Parts: sequence; C-alpha cells; structure tokens
Amino acid sequence: MSFINRLEKNITKRGKTIEKENEKLTDLKNKLNSNELTRATYNIKKGKIENKIRILDARIRTLKGMVIKEKKIIEEKKKNSKKK
Repeated sequence: MSFINRLEKNITKRGKTIEKENEKLTDLKNKLNSNELTRATYNIKKGKIENKIRILDARIRTLKGMVIKEKKIIEEKKKNSKKK
C-alpha cells in the first residue's frame, strides 16, 4: 500500500503544479491586457507554459494508470491466496 500512497501523493503534487502554471497563464494574460507585454512575447511564454501543463497532465495520467495496475495486482494476490 505504501507504493500506492506514494503514487497518489505524487499525483496531488503534480496537480498543484498544474494549478500554479494556470495561475501564471492568467497573470500573463493580465500583463498582455495592461500592455506590459507584446503579443509576440506573450505567445512565446504562453506556449512554454502550455507545453509544461501538457507534460504534467500526461504524467498524471500515467501515474493514475500505475495506481490502477497496482490495485489489480493486489487483488489478484488476494484471490490467489484464498484459492490456495
């Protein structure tokens, strides 16, 4: 169970970083609207942040898959021990 707990903890940590990156996007949008940034620099920075969010989201999906796989393995071990 400790492995599953570590995976879930990692999922929550990645989720928090995604929220922070979304906040950065809103800050960039506000700077663009207040004419502190040019459209070109906004698009460059926005692209980098969106790429980072995509990567983190993919990592979260992978970790969730690992959690499901580990739970199946544990259930199979319980079934096999009951059969014996």
